[in-house]
Amino acid sequence: MRFVWILFGFTALGVGVLGIFLPLVPTVPLVLLAAFCFAKSSERLHKWLTGHKTFGPMISDWNESGAIRPNAKKMATVSIAIVFGISLILGLPTKVLVIQAVTLTCVLVFIWSRPSS
Repeated sequence: MRFVWILFGFTALGVGVLGIFLPLVPTVPLVLLAAFCFAKSSERLHKWLTGHKTFGPMISDWNESGAIRPNAKKMATVSIAIVFGISLILGLPTKVLVIQAVTLTCVLVFIWSRPSS
């Protein structure tokens, strides 16, 4: 089972790193998931991730107060706006745009309702 947790951890971390460059791929939640998986499987990997200069602070912020850093909130908002704009430009059906708008609005409400670190 330990191998499965490590595999899930690295998968979540890898996709999370891709989220830095790809809109709508959520970096912070995937890094948090990786930390959880590593905590279940490998103390060494968990310490490495929580001590990482880029990912460690976001894990600490979340663990201590459920906080998301203001820059992460801004980047998420910009990414969401870009993706929705692309959907409008592509002329997606109204039903799809409504579903997308409702879902993305809920995501933004969650993100901006979290405390800032």
